Amino acid sequence: MSAPTTDTKAKSPTYQDYFINMGPQHPSTHGVLRMIVKLSGETVLGLTPHLGYVHRGIEKMTEAQTAVQITHLTDRLDYLSAHMNNWAWSMTVEQALGIAVPERAEYLRVIMSELTRIASHQLWWGVFGMDLGAFTPFLYGFRDREMINDIFEKSCGSRLTMNYICPGGVTQDVTGEFEGETRRFVEYFKPIIEEYETLVSGNVIIQERTKGVGILPADRAKAYGCTGPVLRASGVDYDLRKNHPYGVYPRFDFRTAVSPEGDSWARYIVRLEEMRQSLKIITQALDQMPKEGPVRTKLPPTLKIPKGRYMARGETARGEIAFFLVGNDSPKPYRVKIRTPCFSNLSAFPEIIKGWRVADIVTVLSTFDVVVPDIDR
Repeated sequence: MSAPTTDTKAKSPTYQDYFINMGPQHPSTHGVLRMIVKLSGETVLGLTPHLGYVHRGIEKMTEAQTAVQITHLTDRLDYLSAHMNNWAWSMTVEQALGIAVPERAEYLRVIMSELTRIASHQLWWGVFGMDLGAFTPFLYGFRDREMINDIFEKSCGSRLTMNYICPGGVTQDVTGEFEGETRRFVEYFKPIIEEYETLVSGNVIIQERTKGVGILPADRAKAYGCTGPVLRASGVDYDLRKNHPYGVYPRFDFRTAVSPEGDSWARYIVRLEEMRQSLKIITQALDQMPKEGPVRTKLPPTLKIPKGRYMARGETARGEIAFFLVGNDSPKPYRVKIRTPCFSNLSAFPEIIKGWRVADIVTVLSTFDVVVPDIDR
């Protein structure tokens, strides 16, 4: 038996890279997303997202549905952009069939979509605070979001998956209380955004955890096909409502929210500014909207999609959604391909998170504002 060593010199510690799973055990966060994280200590060496846990085969399902029936499937993608998804699909069908939309319906589409954008950002703002350990913003965000949900419920009977904007216009006209309630919300929420700034933006801890963290340069954002606030926070001034306007957006005066830094803080402040701009658009739309008139073009009982290829795009709360439709002179599409914003936005995440810490994964992912069913189609 050998004698014990007498070497008492301290030895350098050794490290070994290892992998951990983040998710998908908690479906109440940003969705059922699993991330395999390669770590050295708490430093991220690599990250691989694994998807498919809520895949429903929506693109394949469209081949067994009519153009009108497909509308309800589109608001199950990014359910927080339901009105805007419905609108983009409706524009695709209208392009295929050469359908004109009544003017009052065009304004209702804008108002509903911008209210949806605000409601989505309110939820994101609350969840962002909770992700960083502050529960109060979650309560404030949902308090204010309820006012929009009440307007939606009175208008179309739903608070989340809307199915209100449809080919030819909207399913029905709004109630007589709609304009007054919407204007009251706009006046109520203008100062509330400043309250959001005081509660969260002015918090030194929030700033320390977001400024300079998770920087996405403009060239990388474009290379990955990022759109929406994620792209504009990297200094790229691109918004479909401005660059490729649709509906009656050209009639409104509003500013595209852009920030050059490309970090988590920039993605935060861009969404706050977008809420302010949406309030401006809603006010102008209410002022300009015809007080009466049809809200839907009369369509034949069966819509046959002419043979050909058609595509329309819309600016949702998370970026650009596009529907590519192939028709073959039958009521059901031959093929539908959906380009969703969250898929491209998430693709840039593994590159920019390298070198940061485990806690930063939560921060940066929160500022990307992914909705996983938008990815798992």
